[in-house]
Amino acid sequence: MSKLEDIVSLCKRRGFIFPGSDVYGGMAGTWDFGPLGVSLKRKIMDAWWNYFVDSRDDMYGVDAAIIMNPITWKASGHTETFNDPLVECKACHGRFRADKLVDNATESITTEEFLAANVKCPTCGKTDWGDVRKFNMMFKMTVGPVADDEHIAYLRPETAQGIFTNYKNVVDTIYPDIPFGIAQQGKAFRNEISPRDFILRDRECSQMEIEYFVRPDAWEEAFEQLLKEYHFFLTEKMGLSANNIHDEEVPAEDRAHYSKRTVDLEYDYPNGREELMGVAYRTDFDLSNIAKASGKSMEYRDKNTGEVFVPHVVEPSIGVERLMLAVLAEAYTEDEIDGNTRVLLKLPADLAPYRFCVSPLLKNKPELVEKARTVYDALKAKYGNVTWDDSGNIGKRYRKQDEIGTPKCVVIDFDTLEDDTVTVRDRDTAEQVRVAIDEL
Repeated sequence: MSKLEDIVSLCKRRGFIFPGSDVYGGMAGTWDFGPLGVSLKRKIMDAWWNYFVDSRDDMYGVDAAIIMNPITWKASGHTETFNDPLVECKACHGRFRADKLVDNATESITTEEFLAANVKCPTCGKTDWGDVRKFNMMFKMTVGPVADDEHIAYLRPETAQGIFTNYKNVVDTIYPDIPFGIAQQGKAFRNEISPRDFILRDRECSQMEIEYFVRPDAWEEAFEQLLKEYHFFLTEKMGLSANNIHDEEVPAEDRAHYSKRTVDLEYDYPNGREELMGVAYRTDFDLSNIAKASGKSMEYRDKNTGEVFVPHVVEPSIGVERLMLAVLAEAYTEDEIDGNTRVLLKLPADLAPYRFCVSPLLKNKPELVEKARTVYDALKAKYGNVTWDDSGNIGKRYRKQDEIGTPKCVVIDFDTLEDDTVTVRDRDTAEQVRVAIDEL
């Protein structure tokens, strides 16, 4: 299993992910995505959208505003219940999530349970703690020129509410047959007490969520089907090993306030098993609360039977950064070639930032460069995600592309000028074969 620090080092070295505001010393819990990181992230998001939305007839997309009417968060319960257990060290005043300092603790950990564990402060090593308190993780802000209580709003902590508030708009304009889903990708913000583990737990993240609307008596079938589809997506589309994914039935005391059933899909990250995503049965909690808060009906009328009811909802929710870290951890590999250790990312070809790297064997030979440019232009026109590299010797180029995750390197040499064949080197095996240009 790869070490997290190895992945972090590779990501910065090769332009995947940088610390946020790095030039000013960084900012905890924030990360910037470089050229290759943006490419990988976008491909993950596009693969999800294609699989769960574009390829289906029962899914519809929305893109809701990040800043929403604050009534949204009161009606959804977030104002009162979106909390983490906060504990402060009296000696150094460091603040931490209490449940993360005690083995096998839950988010409902009490002061008595925490103190009984006799935990040492990760910062100063003392055991002088205050009480465990509830800390609301929403980022509070003000909208408009006046900073007073009447203008308070929040950065959204989830994308789901933008779906629920648009449920009626979608029903009244698209007239979907039930069951149907509404999907959204976008930013969410959580004021984490102690962001940690690289991009696993940060304060700004991207989410991919579906709210799947069903008849009240049909939620179990939809729940199991979506759970099955996500296992397929994670293994077949994202390249994750089924052995590293574990279903965890969440007990009632640890479920979100809106959930009657939740299954977390946990992944074996380099730092241990952590939540990758969750599938939750939200009942009619959200739609009914919106109806109460707004005074508007959230009922669905079946145009075939005339039946009227408030749909129930099954929600699969996954964080892009958590998925991206899982993809990187799965792909990170070290092996040995000719007695030397090399690092490579065995990314699925559809996710790799570049599908091909095209190189002239020597960059000081105009005839090789010209021919290589012709091959590059043809592959670029067909695939788009093709890169050019003529820096350093060919061995160094191979090592660089291995770390980037490029599946194939195409090299134009002097034989190419004679027979229009090129050397194609495979990332995973390092094997090289001659291939005709028109067969690339």
